[in-house]
Order: sequence, then C-alpha cells, then structure tokens
Amino acid sequence: MLVVCYAKCGTCRKALKWKKDNGIEADVRDIKEDNPSAEELKEWTAKSGLPLRKHFNTSGKLYKEMHLKDRLKDMSDEEVIALLASDGMLVKRPVLVKGDTVLVGFNEEAWKAALL
Repeated sequence: MLVVCYAKCGTCRKALKWKKDNGIEADVRDIKEDNPSAEELKEWTAKSGLPLRKHFNTSGKLYKEMHLKDRLKDMSDEEVIALLASDGMLVKRPVLVKGDTVLVGFNEEAWKAALL
C-alpha cells in the first residue's frame, strides 16, 4: 500500500494522522520530491473511477498560476497526463494506492471502507 502526499499539506497531514491512529502501515511517498509518472497516473486514474481532471489540485498555487481551469477543456487526455506528471504539486493529494483501489483526496469514510 502506498500513500502519496505532501508534508506541508493540511489534508495530507490529517490523512497520515488518521492512518497512524488506525494502526495502518503503508509506504509514504513525497509527491513534490517524487512526483507520479505518466504511467502511474494513467493506472491510478483508471482504478480511481474518477474523470482525469478530478486528479488536479485545483486549490493549488501552480494550478491557479497556470490558469488551468480555462486551459484544461482544450487539452487531450495525453496532454493532461503529461502536465500532471510534470509537477507533483498539480496532483490532488493524498493519493492512496492499494491494489485495485485508488482514492484521491482524503475522505475518512472512503478510507475506512478501503482500509478497515
């Protein structure tokens, strides 16, 4: 099991605390230091069941600076994957990867259902 997160992200800290409080062991990977590859993103997107654009950190500084809200609609899926793979700070986090389950963001009920 893998949790991809960013140490300074409040949502990620909350998810990691919940994981620890529930005695769940997982590898933790810093999304800024080791951003997801295009292949990982393709796999995670398929397993998450979410539209590709739901994998963006829409509240992030970089997303806003790049004006992606307006630009994404004109991009192909391949272009979107390449953009997400270019900088981990564009990716919504945390990302929980456990077998065929991929959860994006922290929703306590969804994490409970997947992990407990």
